[in-house]
Amino acid sequence: MVNKIWLALILIGFIFAALKGDINTVTKAAFDGAATGVTVSFGLISVLVFWLGIMRLAEDSGLVKVISRVLGPVVSFLFPDVPKNHPAMGYILSNMSANLLGLGNAATPMGIRAMQELQELNPDKETASPAMCTLLALNTASITLIPTTLIAIRLNFHSANATEIVGSTLLATAVATAAAIVADRWYRRRSIRRTLPPSTPPTLSLKR
Repeated sequence: MVNKIWLALILIGFIFAALKGDINTVTKAAFDGAATGVTVSFGLISVLVFWLGIMRLAEDSGLVKVISRVLGPVVSFLFPDVPKNHPAMGYILSNMSANLLGLGNAATPMGIRAMQELQELNPDKETASPAMCTLLALNTASITLIPTTLIAIRLNFHSANATEIVGSTLLATAVATAAAIVADRWYRRRSIRRTLPPSTPPTLSLKR
């Protein structure tokens, strides 16, 4: 679906450019955008490699395990239908730890693995389970202590103070995460109410 949307946008752009007789502008913009994308990608590589290395050091030093232990009770509360010793819990904790450090590229594989493990627990393979919805919501609106990717982009474009967004990013992601948790709890309770059988009135026994 997303590919179709992008294709439609590109075609619409070319059609309007052709109607205005300005195809050269579209062609130039396409090449300039490709060149900018390559430049930005090279600028991100160094920062992402650095922070991925820090993440590996954190894993080897046991810092990730400490973060996982701290997040353990929170994850158990957010995912009550997932057994504590299930492999999905480990992937969820790793995903949340990487997101806290702003390492979205490192968090993505862990999130995919967590989804695969949650799918094994899902009784209805055609519909996302509540745990899968919770993980998607948290992964999308995760609290970020260090917005590594955004800092790298700002550095690449020669920002005078690339780290000034740390405070605002932390506040924004905290609010987004709180909203995601509230919405998730509300939908979970709503789903439980729908699945409960309707209560039947008590029957009166007639004595003869």
